[in-house]
Amino acid sequence: MAVSEVVIKGRSIRLGCKHQGSSPLPDLWRWIELSRVHMFAGSMLVFWPCAWGMTMAARTLSTPLQTYSLNLIYGLVGAALSHSAGCVWDDIVDRKFDRQVERTKHRPVADGRVSVPGATVFLAIHIVLLIAMLWPVNTLAWKLGLLAIFPLAGFYPFIKRITYWPQAWLGVSINMLSLVAWGALRARLDPASGALLFGMWCWTIYYDTVYACQDKRDDVQAGVKSTALLFGNHVKKVLAVFAGIFVACLAMAGVMNNQGIPYFILTVGGAAVHLTLQLQNLDVDDPKSCLREFESNGFAFGGIVWSGLFVDYVLG
Repeated sequence: MAVSEVVIKGRSIRLGCKHQGSSPLPDLWRWIELSRVHMFAGSMLVFWPCAWGMTMAARTLSTPLQTYSLNLIYGLVGAALSHSAGCVWDDIVDRKFDRQVERTKHRPVADGRVSVPGATVFLAIHIVLLIAMLWPVNTLAWKLGLLAIFPLAGFYPFIKRITYWPQAWLGVSINMLSLVAWGALRARLDPASGALLFGMWCWTIYYDTVYACQDKRDDVQAGVKSTALLFGNHVKKVLAVFAGIFVACLAMAGVMNNQGIPYFILTVGGAAVHLTLQLQNLDVDDPKSCLREFESNGFAFGGIVWSGLFVDYVLG
């Protein structure tokens, strides 16, 4: 039996439920599942807005490459922690919903492999680490970071209970790291950062609607609301609109930030081509297709957008 415990104010809190067997791997795996660190696409979807904002700001400031590289690594760690913390919190709040959805019913909290008090302690560890990472930054970045952690990420799981637009709330929450990174370097926000944020808000609605299409039938039964259900038979047409706005915002942010030719060719042009191909290949009624196109946003697409920013930063 492998049971993890911590003692808080004299009370012993179980970090997980009973597990038969002597191997430590199953005990470790439930925490990996809970944090979703093995689902790297999710962490990258949090990281790319940070990297995009940071690279734009670094180009404007002519930040040395070594400093920029260290900041980028710092941002990657912060994004991974933010993603994991959000997943743990969602699993705690949504455990009853998760049990009713085929894809999520075996998540650690939903199926009882991790207790709610144990998951709460695990979440607290993530939050402490995130706050520690924010501590050295300037006041603007600190305030934006706290805004992202508490009201924005904190309220997200409840939004799907009251509106069909939880993706809109997520679009603000998940992309705040872009403003945090921008503010940390510039100590202020510029019009270009706002244009970029609005574009990323549209992009989040785009990819998270694709993700939600995996669970349409189960979500109806469970009472979970999403843009995938709201858009119905017109989902691909609406997604095309959000994708188009995102590309337009990339172009607008580039003009505002005086980006160079590599940015407009690789970032703006590459984003337009890749999103067009995604929509052509997407079958909203096939969960495998939805997952594949969702993950492509976390890997290939994010890298394409960043490539133009990075080349422009190096040449600029």
